[in-house]
Amino acid sequence: MADTAAIAMPAPVTRPAINPWIVAMTVTLATFMEVLDSSIANVALPHMAGSMGASPDESTWVITSYLVSTAIVLPMSGWLSNVIGRKRFYMASVAIFTVSSLMCGFATSLPMLIFFRVLQGAGGGGLGPTEQAILADTFSAKQRGMAFAMYGMAIVVAPAIGPTLGGWITDNYNWHWIFFINVPIGILSLVLTQRVVHDPVYLRNVGRSSKRVDYLGMGLIVVGVGLLQFVLDKGEQNDWLSSNVISTCLAISVIALVVLVINEFRHEDPIMDLRLLRNRNFATAVSFSFVLGMVLNGSTILLPLLLQNSLGYTAALTGLALSPGGIALAVMMPVAGLLAQKFDPRLIIAIGFVVTAIGLFHVTGIFYGIDFGTLVSYRIIQVIGIPLIFIPISTLNYVGVKRDKFNQVSGISNFTRNVGGAIGVSLLSTFISRQRQIQRTNFSAHTGKGNPFFMRELNGLTHNFMASGMSAVEASHKALAQVSAQVDLQASVLAFKNSFWVMGAAVLLLTPLPFIMRRPSAEETAAAAEAH
Repeated sequence: MADTAAIAMPAPVTRPAINPWIVAMTVTLATFMEVLDSSIANVALPHMAGSMGASPDESTWVITSYLVSTAIVLPMSGWLSNVIGRKRFYMASVAIFTVSSLMCGFATSLPMLIFFRVLQGAGGGGLGPTEQAILADTFSAKQRGMAFAMYGMAIVVAPAIGPTLGGWITDNYNWHWIFFINVPIGILSLVLTQRVVHDPVYLRNVGRSSKRVDYLGMGLIVVGVGLLQFVLDKGEQNDWLSSNVISTCLAISVIALVVLVINEFRHEDPIMDLRLLRNRNFATAVSFSFVLGMVLNGSTILLPLLLQNSLGYTAALTGLALSPGGIALAVMMPVAGLLAQKFDPRLIIAIGFVVTAIGLFHVTGIFYGIDFGTLVSYRIIQVIGIPLIFIPISTLNYVGVKRDKFNQVSGISNFTRNVGGAIGVSLLSTFISRQRQIQRTNFSAHTGKGNPFFMRELNGLTHNFMASGMSAVEASHKALAQVSAQVDLQASVLAFKNSFWVMGAAVLLLTPLPFIMRRPSAEETAAAAEAH
């Protein structure tokens, strides 16, 4: 009887006997590769321009082309994962990124490099969302906090060491090697993925039906998102709406994105399932991801610009100044993961907003002549609150969402964070540029002959130059030039300080908003855990 019953009982569905942390390390490897390559490429840009005879403006297309391509693929990644299989799509993305990295290293002209950067961006755009969906499926609801902590460590550590590594590679070898180093990492990632990553059963038939393909959605994403990224990247350089190109691209982008939203709500099988935003938790988490992208990208890009352009730091020294912040983030990620497991994640997010705002306000104490150690401490204090926002948001994204929508959740969330980062960088760059002009005008108002302090400083500099052998006229011109440079420098530092005040105030205002979200019930958490 017992044997008969055993035969009649259906066999339980088993998962591959693979430690989930091995899966997490495997998918995190590609993330680290992609983020590291992006930060290294920024540092090596002048070397690329010099070797190819390109102007600085032309060379920025090496960065812009990658960003545009990534921005287009990001919102499509969830749908593509469902259609061709998540593991296949992920491995295809890693393969495209690896092969195009190799070709970028072999590029002999700027057009050739830009072409392969477009392909590289297409591969890189599919990595992040797919990896997060894999983690969400691999780990139970209770374990996701720590899993996303490991993923987050790769995101924050790579940009911290990127400038230092990029400076060392370009100084000791050449810029081609910043792309070649991706090849062995990509091959290792493909081998490990093939062995340890598997699509769950529920995904094997998702997207294989005869539903209509959302061709209109695809086209609108290419036009709307691509042109939006172009506008955000080139707007400041072309003085925004005073440029006909920027104005036209922005208008087309807005129209395409509005039509895209309407189409995605009405289509049976949309490229981006915006109906998920009806889930209050997911909609709120996506909004926070947008803000997180603005703050994280904005501060990560602003500080290197300040150090190199205003304080005279080299690329390598800038990397050394920012690296301790990356280490602090790496330490805080697992701490945030543990806290998200034990306490109300909404409370952790609120605390993260407060700590991040305090850190941003603290950076406003920066000044010309600040010592290296103080600068390092500023960076550490500025970033320690970010994991308290990133980890709970990453886990709450999936609460109350059906498992067959996890790919869409990851795609929309990553897309929103990237768009937030692009908008944040553009707005802050414009703000700093305008502030620099305002502060210089204010400082210049005090550099007339009626200001005895200014005249004392100018006369002292003039006498010093004359003492070194210059004529009176030459010494006077040299003194005025030095004073003008000091005014520019002080105006620039003050503009950066004000930008951190703005970011801090914006983050602080978000503190009470996490409690709009509904806390996951014990039943939901248990159900999510049992699903794994």
